Amino acid sequence: QVQLVESGGGLVQTGGSLRLSCAASGRSFSNYALGWFRQAPGKEREFVAHVSWSGGSTYYADSVKGRFTITRDNAKNTVYLQMNSLKPEDTAVYYCAAKITAWVSTTPRAYDYWGQGTQVSVSS
Repeated sequence: QVQLVESGGGLVQTGGSLRLSCAASGRSFSNYALGWFRQAPGKEREFVAHVSWSGGSTYYADSVKGRFTITRDNAKNTVYLQMNSLKPEDTAVYYCAAKITAWVSTTPRAYDYWGQGTQVSVSS
């Protein structure tokens, strides 16, 4: 079992930055690949970024590539999402998720554990 708690969301102007954190509790954090997803009102949950067990491999959705960076600190049981050059279309609830399988997956159902989400709002 892994429990995930996101933080760091808020309201920011276009072009601004935010850093989301996701703290994990439970066993063997470093055994899980981690992902960030987001869901805007009326839309399906969509993949944002993925990081491997070690943190050495990352993968991003095209819509955030070059603007967002996912990292993890296994000593702190925490995964981060640094978001720069934010746009109004980035407005959503952001979720972190964990899965035991190693390969990259952009599908929500591939993930075993989810946090409750944190709201990110970008004003124009």
